[in-house]
Amino acid sequence: MMRTVIDMTSIRHTRRAVRPLVAALAPALVGFALVSCSSDLSDAAPDPTTASTAPAAPTTVAPTTTVAVTAAQADIVGTALTAGAFTELAGLVADAGLIETLRGGPFTVFAPTDAAFAKLPASALHDVQDDPELLATVLTYHVVAGTLHAADLVDGKLDTVAGVPLTISHAADGTVLVDGHPITAADIDASNGVIHVMSDVLLPAG
Repeated sequence: MMRTVIDMTSIRHTRRAVRPLVAALAPALVGFALVSCSSDLSDAAPDPTTASTAPAAPTTVAPTTTVAVTAAQADIVGTALTAGAFTELAGLVADAGLIETLRGGPFTVFAPTDAAFAKLPASALHDVQDDPELLATVLTYHVVAGTLHAADLVDGKLDTVAGVPLTISHAADGTVLVDGHPITAADIDASNGVIHVMSDVLLPAG
C-alpha cells in the first residue's frame, strides 16, 4: 500500500491558518474513518412500479458517537486531525512543535475537544499561546507514557510527560475522572497509543 506523507511543517504558521489547513489535511490521512453508529441508508434506487403504491418508511438516523480506526490505524496525530473535534488541540500541538513527539510513544492522551477549549477565557488561552514553555507544559500535562485503556486507569497519581502528576479517580457510576473531570469517550485506539476524550482542559496545579 502506498503511504501518504503529510508535511506537517506547513501548519506551523498563524492560529488563523491552523483550522482550514487541518481540515484540508484530514482527508489525506490513510486508514482512518469516522464511523457512525446509525445504519447506512440503502443505495438501491426505488422500484418505479411500486414507488407510487408503497410509501417509503420514515428513516431514523442516530447521531455519530464513535470514532473508529481500521486495521491500518492512524497515529495519535492523524487520529486527532481526522476526528474533527480536536482542531484547537491540533493547532496548539503544531504551535508548540510537538507533532513529531506525539508520533513517537506509545502514549495515552487525554484530549480536550474544541468545546473544552471554548470554556476557557480567551485571555487565559492567549496567555498560554504566548508563552512557549507554558504551552508545552499544558499540552504535555495531557500526555502519559504508555498505552492505558480506561480499564487500566486506577485511582491515584499518574505521571505525565510534563513531569507534573495528574490524579485519576472514579465516580459512583464508574466514570473515570481525570483531575475531577470525566472522560467523555474512552479507548480510541491509535497506532501508537490511545486517546481518551475530555470535555475540559486539564491545567497543572501551580
